[in-house]
Amino acid sequence: MVSGRVDAAAGGTWKLGDLTVNRVGLGAMRLPQYGQAFAADAVPRDRGESVRVLRRAVELGVNHIDTAAFYFSRLRSANELINRALAPYSDELVIAAKVGPRRDRSGNWLEPATPGQLRGEVEENLRQLGRDHLDLVYLRRSGQDSLAEHFGVLAELREAGLIRHLGVSNATPADMAEAQAIAPVVCVQNPYGLGHRGDQDEFVDACGAQGVAFVPFFTIAGAGREAGATAGEHPEVGAIARAHDATPAQIRLAWALRRGPHVLLIPGTGDPDHLVDNIAAAGLSLTPDDLTRLDAVHRAEQ
Repeated sequence: MVSGRVDAAAGGTWKLGDLTVNRVGLGAMRLPQYGQAFAADAVPRDRGESVRVLRRAVELGVNHIDTAAFYFSRLRSANELINRALAPYSDELVIAAKVGPRRDRSGNWLEPATPGQLRGEVEENLRQLGRDHLDLVYLRRSGQDSLAEHFGVLAELREAGLIRHLGVSNATPADMAEAQAIAPVVCVQNPYGLGHRGDQDEFVDACGAQGVAFVPFFTIAGAGREAGATAGEHPEVGAIARAHDATPAQIRLAWALRRGPHVLLIPGTGDPDHLVDNIAAAGLSLTPDDLTRLDAVHRAEQ
């Protein structure tokens, strides 16, 4: 059972360059709509509910929010919701944005940004968030053979003061090494979770050995991706959840936290109750036996 006050700080902290964040944060992808993210017929989420979720997250110790200009529904933009809810921003709040993927105003996916379009993508995030710089920007790999030209543009924007720190997303170890040769990389953001993308295990460990944060997404949803967690749960995960009077989602988050002190979580939700549950996972203590059983589930589901 998660006991005591719900506080994101219970999961510990990590430094992204010179910025200290609690290891349990918030992903903004689900804030603009109900149901599946990016769905053409998605119902926009109630604005007041999204604003309450963001403000409640900060009250509960979240100081790391992950967003992107391409997170929007017909009426809602994640960035503008963040601006409305949290500006003027606390100095302790770290907002991370991703660039590379693009959508038109109708929500249709466009060709990924070219190097020449990246400055405009960064400036659009700045405009929507109402900021003069971005704390962290990920270059999300979108099929290009090399990240060098794209990452080089972001490195120049970092030197110009528009970006404070850089990361890579949907990336391989080779991508990270290529980017590191151009500018410091403080984090990697890739899909990963219990029983999902076990091919990332070595990369997670390698990031830790280099002092680079690993920020998994779809940690709860797994193969369900944008649609959310699929129906059903592994019996072992369910049994451990019952033993802790916790939810299976909390067990999945707690397992990911135990993968290393450099692992930062950004579970996404627009639901106030789910938000509290997700943050409460920071204080969930798994036993050595729990971890052994969960590691076996992880290996078996590859």
